[in-house]
Amino acid sequence: MSEQPTPEEVVAQAEAVVEPAASAPTEEEAASEARRGVENDEAAEETPDWETVAMERTADLQRLQAEYVNYKKRVDRDRALARQLGIEAVVTDLMPVLDSIQLAKSHGDLDGGFKMVADEFEKVAAKHGLVVFGAVGDPFDPTHHEALMEVPLEEKVTVTTISQVIQPGYQLRDRVIRPARVAVANPRQD
Repeated sequence: MSEQPTPEEVVAQAEAVVEPAASAPTEEEAASEARRGVENDEAAEETPDWETVAMERTADLQRLQAEYVNYKKRVDRDRALARQLGIEAVVTDLMPVLDSIQLAKSHGDLDGGFKMVADEFEKVAAKHGLVVFGAVGDPFDPTHHEALMEVPLEEKVTVTTISQVIQPGYQLRDRVIRPARVAVANPRQD
């Protein structure tokens, strides 16, 4: 009589056959693992080098700092220009007052409290860079003077000279606000 295996032995033999099959990868599993390996390699390639990242961030920071410095310079320059234009606008509006003060002084009509106010007014204007120009005997400069007529001088002149000031000129720092209106004397052609 031959021995038949017991049910437990049959189960054990079946498990032994199934285990090697389970441990051996199927074609699908092998392909899936190959894809995961490629993805891991790509991820390794995509992982940035920390030194490169640090250099890029440092370059970005330096660029932003340079942009900020340029912005600050531009804002400061714009503020200074706005201030200068504001002063120029006020001085332009006050030129008729300064002309009236000059006329009153030349006629001797300015005395007492009015003289003190006029002197203080002129000091404040000068403090902000306002210069009055155009005097008899000065050489004529077409960038600063506007010749309205020719009036000869008693003495002989070698260059075109201011012989009479009709209206003084004003200059704010290095910019002419209003040219002096003058009469000129030309050199004689004897």
